[in-house]
This record gives sequence, structure tokens and C-alpha cells, in this order.
Amino acid sequence: MNSRIRYPHDRRSFFERLIELISPGPDSKADFFEILQQAKERNIIDDDGVAMIEGVLQVSELCAGDIMVPKAQMDIIEINDNIQNILPFAVAKAHSRFPVFDKDHDKVLGILLAKDLLRKNIDDNFEWTEHLRPAVYIPASKPLNVLLKEFRIKKNHIAIVVDEYSEVIGLVTIEDVIEQITGDIEDEYDYDQDQDNIVPTSDGNWRVKGLTDISQFNDFFNTKFTDDIIETIAGLVTNHFGRIPHKGEVALIENIRIEVLRTDGRQLHLLKVRKTLSNL
Repeated sequence: MNSRIRYPHDRRSFFERLIELISPGPDSKADFFEILQQAKERNIIDDDGVAMIEGVLQVSELCAGDIMVPKAQMDIIEINDNIQNILPFAVAKAHSRFPVFDKDHDKVLGILLAKDLLRKNIDDNFEWTEHLRPAVYIPASKPLNVLLKEFRIKKNHIAIVVDEYSEVIGLVTIEDVIEQITGDIEDEYDYDQDQDNIVPTSDGNWRVKGLTDISQFNDFFNTKFTDDIIETIAGLVTNHFGRIPHKGEVALIENIRIEVLRTDGRQLHLLKVRKTLSNL
């Protein structure tokens, strides 16, 4: 006799049904991903639910250096800038927080909140440098799950990433971490920039968006992948596997090593790319 409890009209919660499905439990992460796909096929969980669960698991395996905005691409303010230049810059960039650097761009002196600039409207003597918040520094190796917890506990929204020599190499925001779980959080200010599709990471590799055009990838890495049928690097990797690969799987295509950093089970979102010695 089946000892499982029967619920009229299947009123069990999602977690009750998922626990029943995975009992006695998977032996590996690959098995767990397979169970998630089965749960989706049985309408226990939808595509977005699968993507978020996979995102949670992936966050525990990524570090700040994997998702940071490199220093060269940071929108910064110099301590010598005047308010007349800062206001239009802040409006154009539409960020809520800006790192403030010294004139040589070597040291972060603090974080300027865009909302503090509103004080200028009621105070003609407003001095923006007096309203800087302390900068939080983290190593590039800090795991994202730990960073997310620190963001939540300390109510902080931005962290400056440093290397082993305490040199600033980038920044990470709480939105960057959450997007690893939920997918891209878009608003009316978001727009696609080709230059953001391929960015360096702290370990000497490259972080590449899955939707990067094959032609742009070829130009950057000096490869000759055809774009007659497949238009994106995500499509190239998917075609190589013959399926949507899981996070952590690696493809070696024409001496280019491509590792899957983030996928939602339907599409590849983020890849780590490295040239092998044959390409150097």
C-alpha cells in the first residue's frame, strides 16, 4: 500500500510536491537538474521556477570576480569634479550610486548616492564631497552567496572589488548578484551595449554574454566560426553539445575553451571563455 498522503484536488504546496518527487534524493547535482526537468514536465514547477532554482545553485559556485564590472568600465566621479558636471553625468548614467576616486583613479574615496544630489535644489551651499558614504571592499574571490548575505545584513548595495594587492579592479552591486538568480532585471534605463558583451575577469579569462553575435566573437577572439545558420555564441555552444548544457560544462571548440557560467535550462546566459595555448 502506498503510504504517501493523498491530498484532495492536489492542494499540496509546491515544496510538498517537489519533496515527494525528489525523495529519497538525488546523488549529484546533475541528477538534481534532471529531477527539476521532470518536475517541469509534470507541471509541478514552471520554467521560471526551474531557472531560479538553478540560479540559486549557481550563485553558490560563482565569486565576485566572475560577475564584477571591470574598473575600466566603471562609471566613476572624480573628487575634483564640480557639481555642474556631476549632475548631468548622474542623470545620463542613471545609477543610484557612484564610486568617487582621487584624481589619479587609484583610490576610492567613498560612494556618492545619486539621491544626495537632490540637496542641491534646496541648499545653494551644498558641498557634495561632504556626503560620501564609506566604500566596502571585497576580494575578487568572495563567493556570491556570502556576498548576498552581507549585502542583506549590512543593508549595503555596492562593493568595490580588489585583487590580492588591494588594487581596485571592479565593482559589484546587489542587483548584479540577484540577477544571477532571477535573470536580468531590466528597467527603462537599461539598454544593450556591444562593448559589455565581452569583458575581462580577474583570473585572466573573459566573461561573454550568450547573446553575443558570432561576428563580434570572431572579431574579438580572432576565430572563424560561421554565422550562416547560428547567430550567437550561445547557439554555437548549444549546437556543440546537441542540447542545453548545464552550468559548469565545458566545450573546446577550435582551441577556444568555453565554460557555462549561467543557464536557465532554456538558454545560455553567461559563459567563461579562454584561449588555449594554440591561440596565443
